[in-house]
Amino acid sequence: MRTAIFGGTFDPVHLGHRHCLESVMKNVELDRVFIIPDRIPPHKQRPDIASGNDRLEMLRRTFANTRGAEISDWELCREGKSYSVLTIRHFHSLYPDDRLYFIMGSDMLLCFDKWYCWEEIISMCALICVSRCSADKDRLGQKAKTLRAAGAEVIIVDVEPFEASSSQIRQMIRNGEDCSGFMDKNTLEYIRSRDLYAKRDFDDR
Repeated sequence: MRTAIFGGTFDPVHLGHRHCLESVMKNVELDRVFIIPDRIPPHKQRPDIASGNDRLEMLRRTFANTRGAEISDWELCREGKSYSVLTIRHFHSLYPDDRLYFIMGSDMLLCFDKWYCWEEIISMCALICVSRCSADKDRLGQKAKTLRAAGAEVIIVDVEPFEASSSQIRQMIRNGEDCSGFMDKNTLEYIRSRDLYAKRDFDDR
């Protein structure tokens, strides 16, 4: 099987994330994609951060109709630093016969050879780089060439930009603005039912 890993904070997940993944799946033949919310270290927490359980539920709702999408809590359940190589090792050990892919943004590819154990990562999986900006093409092409010379399989997928960010959406919710154009309706209903992001001070959830 062809199995991909798609990680992020997803706080909150929005239609741009779904658009990105579905664009990748149109361009690369994948059987399934594990969508994995990051575990956020305590020193990086904001007062309005959503819990791991909330982020998992938002992902389930947003990707409910996306073929092959599976939501994983593996990083949330771990202790210690969440290096990408540890996640890839885990799925490589679970599915040793699968062809693994790791989905990343262009900014991540450009600094990939500075990552912890990056050479081990390329020995276990191919890299799928999502390019949203034509201005990055030359730099991405050069970086891909360098990584391929080191033994990596690099696939660059051009994705139509979707103008949304999680930080923008949090601010819109806090301001009481309509963000329905950026969110799956079931996910937005969940956010409203849990009163997520609407206040600066939250009780622990």
